Amino acid sequence: MKTVLRVLINAAALWAAASFVPGIHAGGIGSVLALALVFGVANALVRPFLKLVSCPIILLTLGLFTLVVNALMLMFAAWVGRGLGIDFKVDGFVPAFLGALLVSIVSTLLSWVLISRNEG
Repeated sequence: MKTVLRVLINAAALWAAASFVPGIHAGGIGSVLALALVFGVANALVRPFLKLVSCPIILLTLGLFTLVVNALMLMFAAWVGRGLGIDFKVDGFVPAFLGALLVSIVSTLLSWVLISRNEG
């Protein structure tokens, strides 16, 4: 149940990014849900490697480079999604950066509200 809730939280955050960030386009709710699955798998498999490789830069920037890693992960998930036929597009790095920032904020807030309620 927790995994399904996390996918739905990611989908809501991706929908917010597609709705409010110019340069991020989603085909509909099905595309957003499918990309949330791709995004979750990409974050589980690729993101740890990216963070390991970029660890010196992350330390040097006091963690701010993590925002760049998040933007790259959003671009990667959108690229993989397009290859799988998912209608979700990110036009460039700046929209990916702003979208990743919004996805992080929305998913954190929703996780605090929804997941902490279910555990307590």
